[in-house]
Amino acid sequence: MATYTLPELPYDYTALEPVIDPQIVELHHDKHHAAYVKGANDTLEQLEEARDKSSWGSINGLEKNLAFHLSGHILHSIYWHNMTGDGGGEPLAADGVGELADAIAESFGSFTGFKAQLTKAAATTQGSGWGVLAFEPVSGRLIVEQIYDHQGNVGQGSVPILVFDAWEHAFYLQYKNQKVDFIEAMWNVVNWQDVAKRYTAAKARANTLLLAP
Repeated sequence: MATYTLPELPYDYTALEPVIDPQIVELHHDKHHAAYVKGANDTLEQLEEARDKSSWGSINGLEKNLAFHLSGHILHSIYWHNMTGDGGGEPLAADGVGELADAIAESFGSFTGFKAQLTKAAATTQGSGWGVLAFEPVSGRLIVEQIYDHQGNVGQGSVPILVFDAWEHAFYLQYKNQKVDFIEAMWNVVNWQDVAKRYTAAKARANTLLLAP
């Protein structure tokens, strides 16, 4: 059975300073993300055991656990690559991300409007969660979503391309209870090259699926 592995960081722990402290990056990746990977693998083993024994009394809890841990693993895997120490600003055609910039303007009216919406979505997610820019394949447009507890409020089939982690473990050691300050600072490390690649890939995949018999 295929298992999940913790991806290596694409930079060292100090790369995102001063926006994110190296201690946070280390703990976040090596402990929290690793725990989601282990949780997903452990749950897969428990589901395999349930199938072997035809014992389904805990199926609801197991499926919920798999969703929780697997979503945590996938979102964090995107999160690390969405950031770079020399990122920030806004996507510009001159930087080779013009298609993404046009899509943001078409979907949200302007980059300013998009930035305000994603900032507010991430900062106001109830409990623990994420603010997400996603490609929605039915309309072919970009949307902003809130993902709470790694499970709810996600458009079916939407593909995350930019994720802001709003769980306390992502910022509390540095920003204390000022989650809004952390979300605002996150814009200074956005890797628009990575986001643009994810947008192009999501669009191509959607076109392929729509053309499939």
